[in-house]
Amino acid sequence: MKLSTKGRYGLRAMVDLAVHSEKEPVSIASIAARQSISESYLEQLIAKLKRAGLVGSVRGAGGGYIPSRKPEEISVGDVLRALEGSLDPVECPGLEAENGCGGADVCVTKYVWKRINDSINRTVDEIKISELVKESREVAEKNRIPGSCCEKKE
Repeated sequence: MKLSTKGRYGLRAMVDLAVHSEKEPVSIASIAARQSISESYLEQLIAKLKRAGLVGSVRGAGGGYIPSRKPEEISVGDVLRALEGSLDPVECPGLEAENGCGGADVCVTKYVWKRINDSINRTVDEIKISELVKESREVAEKNRIPGSCCEKKE
């Protein structure tokens, strides 16, 4: 299975949005700058995430985007499916209840494809955006250079 830039960049944008929207909505320009993603491409990704009900918008001065649910309620799978569609690397008609393939009754490889598909979907559904937010903060904290502009002031 190989994800396109839609999935990879969209997931980065969703994590960035969750990290930076706790106090106020986040602009596309600020996400684009932090994540090195073009604003026009990011607009397309955010629109897909919004249609999927994962992102909401706030209009007006100080407006921008926010996650539409709590980060612990949004899975990586939710984000990837909104951007990529099905995550199944193998499309096997033998796995379909209706209109399957003629050899489904004797095909044993369909069990391999089912396990692979189920494993991928289970994995991405178990990882929540909140986990990636926490990881993002830990990585940022570890990479702070003493004396830099990003050093935590106490």
